[in-house]
Amino acid sequence: MRSTTGTLVDELRLHYRYLAPPILECGGKHMWAIRPVQDADSEQLIALIGACWSEFPGCILDVNLEEQWLRAPATAYAAFGGAFWVADDEGVILGSSGFRPSLAPLAEIKGVYVAASARRHGLATVLVKQAEQSALDAGYTEVQAWSDTRFTGAHHLYTRLGYARTGRSRDLHDISESTEIEFAKEL
Repeated sequence: MRSTTGTLVDELRLHYRYLAPPILECGGKHMWAIRPVQDADSEQLIALIGACWSEFPGCILDVNLEEQWLRAPATAYAAFGGAFWVADDEGVILGSSGFRPSLAPLAEIKGVYVAASARRHGLATVLVKQAEQSALDAGYTEVQAWSDTRFTGAHHLYTRLGYARTGRSRDLHDISESTEIEFAKEL
């Protein structure tokens, strides 16, 4: 409820941490800066994704063997022709998302991860929407998201955001023995 004396911005400054651009998003009582990933974010991004994967038996993050892009994420996503974003809380990376080109007009949503401590505040939704908007701005009209069969929370998120299961799946033949299912959405 807004007071009768202050503006909404004044109240946000009183009750929330006020962050400067690039992009501000809030969910409940939380506010994050959504910004492009930097290569200097590598260590925190590896820790974030490793922590998320460790919640599922058999999911192994091997940066040297399978996920080398994490060593220089900004450089890698520039080379892919995509974009990658992080949710930054005063220097702490709480979440990530991005997109890579697929077969035109299709882009693939990638790397949607949120720290356990930051979940249930709308951050994953903000990050997926940021990746979708980046893909749309780059000229893509459809997106797909492949999600490990073990990541049921992500499946619910994609469904809630208007993605439909396509019925397709793929085995990655990786050290985690991952099978992914495909979700798709028109932008």
